[in-house]
Amino acid sequence: MPTDAVGRFLAALDPDHREAVGARSREEQEELAAAWERELEADTELDTLDELSPPAAEAEAARRVLERGTGWAGRPEG
Repeated sequence: MPTDAVGRFLAALDPDHREAVGARSREEQEELAAAWERELEADTELDTLDELSPPAAEAEAARRVLERGTGWAGRPEG
């Protein structure tokens, strides 16, 4: 299991998004991972989900970050 924020963020993504984010620069990956960590910390709905299923909460936070903040979620670079 990854221990750094980027590794944990990538692990929380579905395979297609993991590949798309993995193709991005390390700096962009770090920015997304930081946003993901903020989402996990700030959203009380995720706190409840985290008690039931930590992986599900992490995946939901990752989905939200990509959907809300990137404008390129799921799109390959190019």
